[in-house]
Amino acid sequence: MKTSIARGEWVDPALAKVTVGDWAAVWLGNQVQLKPSTRFRYEILLKNQILPVWERVQLSAVTHADVGEWIRRLSESGYSASTVRQSHRVFSLLLALAVRDGRLPRNVATGVKLPRVGRAEKTFLTHVQVADLAEAAGPYGIAVAVLAYTGLRWGELAALRVKRVDLTRRRLLVAESMTEINGKAVFGTPKTHHRRSVPFPRFLADPLKSQIAGRDRDDLVFPSPEGEVLRNNNFRRRAFDRAAAEVELKGLTPHELRHTAASLAVAEGANVKAVQRMLGHASAAMTLDVYADLFEDDLDQVADRLDQAATRSSADYLRTDHDAPAFDAVQPRRKPR
Repeated sequence: MKTSIARGEWVDPALAKVTVGDWAAVWLGNQVQLKPSTRFRYEILLKNQILPVWERVQLSAVTHADVGEWIRRLSESGYSASTVRQSHRVFSLLLALAVRDGRLPRNVATGVKLPRVGRAEKTFLTHVQVADLAEAAGPYGIAVAVLAYTGLRWGELAALRVKRVDLTRRRLLVAESMTEINGKAVFGTPKTHHRRSVPFPRFLADPLKSQIAGRDRDDLVFPSPEGEVLRNNNFRRRAFDRAAAEVELKGLTPHELRHTAASLAVAEGANVKAVQRMLGHASAAMTLDVYADLFEDDLDQVADRLDQAATRSSADYLRTDHDAPAFDAVQPRRKPR
């Protein structure tokens, strides 16, 4: 027999007696669309933040207040705002499936107050700093330059193959990405699942030509010294961290070269849509959200151009002869006698 629980919606109470732990396994098994790296991250969140609290709780026993209390305790336990929000997202997603499956009348995780994620201060290098860093990185300098002038993600750089370097058109085809999962390199599609063609400056053509000379089409462009995929930690240990310290940029990370690419592109007049395509963001709105500060100068330029246009228009008006209305030519209308 079915029972009405809320808003006139009907669910079978027996279906809601399944525990969160059992339902989490069902939910995760249905997520066939996930990239391996995303699935691994969800598994870690379930293991560390969600199941220790909710594993033996029945779906029907989860309340909005309990979810809020769980979020509060996670926050007070020292977890970052980002981790807390990701934990809530995964929990909300598995509850949403329970709603669609007729096990719950509504998602009680909806509307729970979440901690705000503070914006980390980004580092944007100048052309001179990029050149100094690349020189200090020795044989890895070309990798540094490519990251700083194309905005590739680390996994995209590590997975780049010779056949996807077009020296004639000066394009890199980003069609694959590498992610480390439990210490294993896993290759898959880029973050947004979409291929993209990324331009690189002319001065990088010859170094890239030398980098891929004598290699097969399917070989990696930036392999490790052993000929394997280049891992981020190894890259940093062997060259990047030392080079950054040498040029007084200690603490710099390879990911900040992606920020640098966006900054240098905007400084040369790239609009938000061009930056979005270069970086492979899902939308221009996301690009603006991440790099809003870079486009503030555009607003100043718009104001300056409007000011110049208005000034020119006013000057043109003053230089033109304008006849005044001939009011005295208008005679009062006489009343007929």
